[in-house]
Amino acid sequence: MKIRCLLVDDEPLAIKLLQKHLEQLDFFEIVGTCNNAIKALEILNTQDIDLLFLDIRMPKISGLALLKTMHKPPRTILTTAYREYALDGFELDVVDYLLKPVTFDRFFKAIERYLRISNQAAPNLLSSSEPQFIYIKSGYKYFKIDLQDIIYAESLKDYIKVHTKEKVITAKYKIGDLDKELTSKGFLRIHRSFIVNLKHITAFTASDIEMGSLELPIGDSYKAYVYKTIKTV
Repeated sequence: MKIRCLLVDDEPLAIKLLQKHLEQLDFFEIVGTCNNAIKALEILNTQDIDLLFLDIRMPKISGLALLKTMHKPPRTILTTAYREYALDGFELDVVDYLLKPVTFDRFFKAIERYLRISNQAAPNLLSSSEPQFIYIKSGYKYFKIDLQDIIYAESLKDYIKVHTKEKVITAKYKIGDLDKELTSKGFLRIHRSFIVNLKHITAFTASDIEMGSLELPIGDSYKAYVYKTIKTV
């Protein structure tokens, strides 16, 4: 049987991101989505929900207020852009507390925590349909690249360079298109010209990312997003 999930958030993009993350897991089913606590309560009263993803700040009734009104709420993972609510959430015995934007790596840790708390075993969480590699065309060849081997990618006008542990592949490709492929797979765009593999980051400052001896700049418009993402991984 699949684990039945309800997603509650007044931000459509936040719902969409959670849906994208859950689609990568075999054992989870999205029963419904809604943008307010009142509709959420209607669904919770009429359907069996195993896991609730709940935004905190919503119009009229907050996510925390909703939890407090329920006698026996389902296991709940809170999602919010505001770190200051963490203590309130854990006092309500939530599974986890995710800061937006929710990266897949951090989301996956919350799922693992839910499974431990619920005493459920799921040896193959990741969907078999979700590849752990990409193909990049360079010249007349298509190169298969394992995601874990990619260190970073950089944009050079109409081309990109994908830097792996063993080689550099140059291809005619837009970095925006590559970003769409990698954004939910443990990668982070830090600059209009750079995407990095979160696993290879060794340090960071307000202005740059360090990956061993390599330093890459963080774009001004990306700083808040980069900081939030790295701090929640």
